[in-house]
Amino acid sequence: MEIVKPAIAGTLESSDCQVTVEPGDGEIDFTLKSSVINQYGNQIRKVVFETLESLGVGSVKISIVDKGALDCTIKARVEGAVFRSAGQMEHLPWGGAIRP
Repeated sequence: MEIVKPAIAGTLESSDCQVTVEPGDGEIDFTLKSSVINQYGNQIRKVVFETLESLGVGSVKISIVDKGALDCTIKARVEGAVFRSAGQMEHLPWGGAIRP
């Protein structure tokens, strides 16, 4: 899937995360700000990269501001931002259809 335009998904509320995606330069440029980065930074990175891979995204600038989100929330926010960026607003494969 191609990242066409900048898009955001999520909030800055507790137990959520805000994901911003923009067109990339041929690689995944990942930035993470998190209050729990020392404890969960590697796991958050793993979830983000697995989700991008399952969506077929290889060129993206992705920035995440995490406020203690669970893995399933991070995955859903990444999916939402990518689909918004690609302009796909109908026939979304929600409900577990997107798997790593």
